[in-house]
Amino acid sequence: MTPEELEHQKITTHGREKGWGGVARKGATHIKSTGGAMEETPSAGRTPDPLGAWVEEVRPGTTAPVAKAKPKVRYALPGDVASDVRKAFIGTSYMREKTVATLTRAAEAYDRKRYEEALRLGRTVADAVPGVAPVRELTGLAAYRAERWSMAKIHLRAYFAITGDPEHLALVMDCDRANRRFRAVEKTFAELEASEPTAEVLVEGRIVMAATFADERRYDEAIALLTKAGATKQLRNPSYRHVRLWYALADVFDRAGDAVSARELFARVVIAEPDAYDAQARLAELGSSAPSKNRKRRKTSVSKKNVD
Repeated sequence: MTPEELEHQKITTHGREKGWGGVARKGATHIKSTGGAMEETPSAGRTPDPLGAWVEEVRPGTTAPVAKAKPKVRYALPGDVASDVRKAFIGTSYMREKTVATLTRAAEAYDRKRYEEALRLGRTVADAVPGVAPVRELTGLAAYRAERWSMAKIHLRAYFAITGDPEHLALVMDCDRANRRFRAVEKTFAELEASEPTAEVLVEGRIVMAATFADERRYDEAIALLTKAGATKQLRNPSYRHVRLWYALADVFDRAGDAVSARELFARVVIAEPDAYDAQARLAELGSSAPSKNRKRRKTSVSKKNVD
């Protein structure tokens, strides 16, 4: 027998003499066993490997909180306009405030160039308070921008009847011109001249009247009207209305077949305002390039020149 078997027999005999059970005898045998070691387990208490190079852990810094979007500023009507609407409205307080809110939305839509929306909302308010001038003005201007000529004429005419202010009569003339109601244009122009308008308003009326004459092939009358308004003046620092007059007269000359005069006036417009209207394109169609401003400065003042 091998030494292990002899040891096992000895332990078994000793256990029987002591009255041990089978489990105890087997346990005593394993204690004395020199068999293979138990597999290493996480709880075996092994010594871990030494740590590698120490690495500092850098935590990301706290980021600044995201700025909240600014609350949208609510559009508000001028106080006098809202007050006029409230005074003129006949109905419940709820409907009165609703009408003011509708006009507010119409004014905001017009400022954002949503003219169809502004017109739709403005008409609703105009039906409720037809005697309030700012409501008529806003609705008429929205209709004009939306090219609703007949509707624009109605509301802008109402604005003139309420206030007596001829500011928008030139637009009324333009609406009639768009509808080819040339006699109505002349009638409105006579009203404009009789209402003592400002220089800017009178110029706008003359420009529309001259364009109407040109539509009727009455070129001589159109040229005479614009010349009377000062369209042929050569100015070193022209104002906006002078540039408008130059362009209008150049257009009439071009339609009348006078290319030389048209080129000269379109060139004036380009020199004064290079991006005004389509003056550069019209000048190119007439076979001329855009001129440049002459900005040469005097080396010696006129007062200091030697006079022989």
